Amino acid sequence: MRITRIIAGAVLATLLAGCGGASPSGTTAPATTTAVAGVGGGDTSAGADVYKSTCSSCHAPDASGVDGLGKSLVGTDFMSQSSDELVTFLKVGRGPSDDGNTTGVQMPPRGGNPALGDDDLVNVVAYLKSIG
Repeated sequence: MRITRIIAGAVLATLLAGCGGASPSGTTAPATTTAVAGVGGGDTSAGADVYKSTCSSCHAPDASGVDGLGKSLVGTDFMSQSSDELVTFLKVGRGPSDDGNTTGVQMPPRGGNPALGDDDLVNVVAYLKSIG
């Protein structure tokens, strides 16, 4: 029984580590938590790169979600929020006890990658909006 818990813990740690990683843009500056005024536009190609390296391990490469980890990000009411709201959400994340959390799994701020800058988040939102 103990070995099963150790293995389960190792698998979970590996999955959660996949939610982080280095920014594809090579940004190493500390992340800020201020709002990005007038979010719009964004680079969908750069956003796709960030999404694939940071978000896809929990939300799937096609953003359809991974059971027990991350919700689908395509064709959902959640994605109908404004780009500003989505960027703000990505900065803060959502704890397991948050009323809006339906999985019980934490959505870490900046997808678990503190190296992601505000521009990276704007780009991810632009990419996600472009795919559905």
